[in-house]
Amino acid sequence: MKFIRFTDLCAQGHVAGKRVFIRADLNVPQDDAGNITEDTRIRASAPCIQLALDSGAAVMVTSHLGRPTEGAFKSEDSLAPVAKRLSELLGRDVPLVSNWVDGVKVNGKALAVGQVVLLENCRVNPGEKKNSEELSKKMAALCDIFVHDAFGTAHRAEASTYGIAQFAPIACAGPLLAAEMDAISAALLAPKRPLVAIVAGSKVSTKLTILKSLANNVDQLIVGGGIANTFMLAAGLKIGKSLAEPDLLPEAKAVIEAMKARGAAVPIPTDVVTAKEFKADAVATVKRATDVADDDLILDIGPETAKVLAAQLMNAGTIVWNGPVGVFEFAAFENGTKLIAHAIADSAAFSIAGGGDTLAAIAKYGIEKRVGYISTGGGAFLEVLEGKTLPAFEILQRRAAG
Repeated sequence: MKFIRFTDLCAQGHVAGKRVFIRADLNVPQDDAGNITEDTRIRASAPCIQLALDSGAAVMVTSHLGRPTEGAFKSEDSLAPVAKRLSELLGRDVPLVSNWVDGVKVNGKALAVGQVVLLENCRVNPGEKKNSEELSKKMAALCDIFVHDAFGTAHRAEASTYGIAQFAPIACAGPLLAAEMDAISAALLAPKRPLVAIVAGSKVSTKLTILKSLANNVDQLIVGGGIANTFMLAAGLKIGKSLAEPDLLPEAKAVIEAMKARGAAVPIPTDVVTAKEFKADAVATVKRATDVADDDLILDIGPETAKVLAAQLMNAGTIVWNGPVGVFEFAAFENGTKLIAHAIADSAAFSIAGGGDTLAAIAKYGIEKRVGYISTGGGAFLEVLEGKTLPAFEILQRRAAG
């Protein structure tokens, strides 16, 4: 993907004296008292802000927080706790500015070079979610350089993510977004083969378009969780009372056939770990996939299957991982996900992983530093796997092309 990088602009001296508008993702969880309970996104955004300051810019930063009603600001919508934490991280005061769309003022004066301000919750502005042209042009007029650094919003065409990029004099990708774009290009646009994708989770329906899209591109499509149960049904196996979606068997069979037509495969488990009830202390039993009883729940892939899949991952050129292959939260049913995770970590392949449960598994098994790239995008990551072109990617590439 060809796009302008903010780091390049800084290195080339194009940022000094300029007004820089950074769209960050500072949407952090808070407790009932408004205290931030997890600040990863703020910490991840701080280097881009510091880079802009070090490069001699006047810096404006904004983000959404929660799901506010446009035009109806409430105290719980405020970025005030974020401004406080950002001030601590940057080691300087970061004033919070409200009503900023028609002009940014600090103590009645225009923002000066070397200053940084946090602009109040952008989703409160009327027209934000509908990508209002009027609002977008007003935002664009505030800056000389627009920096998109919020991958979690890259799948949304909103005024602060897309519209401003249309009308700002320069629109570029911040370091976080650029890293996502680079990783996605490496994994999906020009992958080293074999390309292996792991798509797991409770429901086929939520990831059906992903499976169909990947079936046209990957060399191995590993399915897990409730999705694997539906594929086992499609392969003629019994799954007892396990979670599945029998009404989607035609779609599962179509994915299997699409892979087969390309000489690729969807490996069906040969053994599974079952229980009679869904709870952490349930008795776990390893069974052949052909021996599942009517009252069994399949809660993990079996050791034989996990070993075969791990071997495939060790020989992969590129790995895309979205979802644990079993109920890894329960110790008796975590072996499949644990083996898969360590195989990805040990593989020489470039790996990209995303999705909340996947990130939890990566953290549980301590392999953060051994995964090629960990995407924090959530919905944006899933839309990329679906084969969609994200609005942020599209507009930044278009602006780079002139």
